[in-house]
Amino acid sequence: MVNASITGIGTALPPEYTQEWLWDNAFRRHFNGSRIARRMFESAGVERRHSATAPYEFADVAAWSTEARMRRYADRAPALGLRAVREALADAGVGAEEIGLLAVASCTGYGTPGTDIELAAALPLRSDARRLLVGHMGCHAALPALGAVSDYVAAHDRPAVLLCLELTSLHLQPGSTDIDQAVTHALFSDAAAAVVLRPGEGLPGLRVVDVAARTDTAKNAYMTWRVTDLGFKMGLSPQVPDALAEHVGPLVKDLLGRHGLDPSEVRSWAVHPGGPRVVDAIEEGLGLDPTALDVPRRVLAEHGNCSSATVLLVLRELMDRGLPPGPLVALAFGPGLTLYAVLMEVTA
Repeated sequence: MVNASITGIGTALPPEYTQEWLWDNAFRRHFNGSRIARRMFESAGVERRHSATAPYEFADVAAWSTEARMRRYADRAPALGLRAVREALADAGVGAEEIGLLAVASCTGYGTPGTDIELAAALPLRSDARRLLVGHMGCHAALPALGAVSDYVAAHDRPAVLLCLELTSLHLQPGSTDIDQAVTHALFSDAAAAVVLRPGEGLPGLRVVDVAARTDTAKNAYMTWRVTDLGFKMGLSPQVPDALAEHVGPLVKDLLGRHGLDPSEVRSWAVHPGGPRVVDAIEEGLGLDPTALDVPRRVLAEHGNCSSATVLLVLRELMDRGLPPGPLVALAFGPGLTLYAVLMEVTA
């Protein structure tokens, strides 16, 4: 049994824009006034989102090379990540010098030396602190990363930090009539979110109990994140929600069954809100009460889909509202087609 608990959480968000403002002032031109694209923006379930790229730059960024986008990531990402990590450390009451491992998950920017080294210098971390980069896994990366960090904490009896940092705005694609790209650009947003995990039993917070995964390789084309000469391009099949609804029930029942639990005993659900149809599909696949996923829907509305950082934003919102003691299940989904679930126990 893992003895590692999330005892601190921090977030950092770039400037906020309303969905309506972004359509009127940036994306209307980008999609040449397409009525279908506008409907995608109106039905995305997003009211506000964040962008480290100023909207007046969107037309320029869409024409940038991947190299130029990576330079911008290197310029903007470290400061945003530092804010989130410092807030998480303060929330946990842990000093940077105590951290044994810093893990950074991102699918939107790379470079070596990268954000992990910038943070190691700025915090600063001890010279013997380990670093781990979880790269290009997509929206579900926070949960396998959480599993790896939890294992480190339990094995080495030292605190660790997981940072999920995504600047999806750097991957705007050139203007087109591609409806798939309209869906993507209507949903995705920028954010950084960090958690601190500490070793030991009886700590107040979220104890990580177990991790489970399920991958349907026959559906690996349903969700893609391809590196192109013009940034990274998302492919998102309309069949994704149905595929998730098919697999999420068996995944969760297997995870809970290993601990003698039933889905009806789960007190809280931290679900990655990939889009409104995804949230509906998870609700259907698990047979949940219509209010069980109110927080994920609210996070989608307030922040958009921030890729790997989103499920940590959901956790933050749940914690801020006050979690009831008992089991909590976190769920996230990504290319593969892959589903990850983490069982946690809320401890007072």
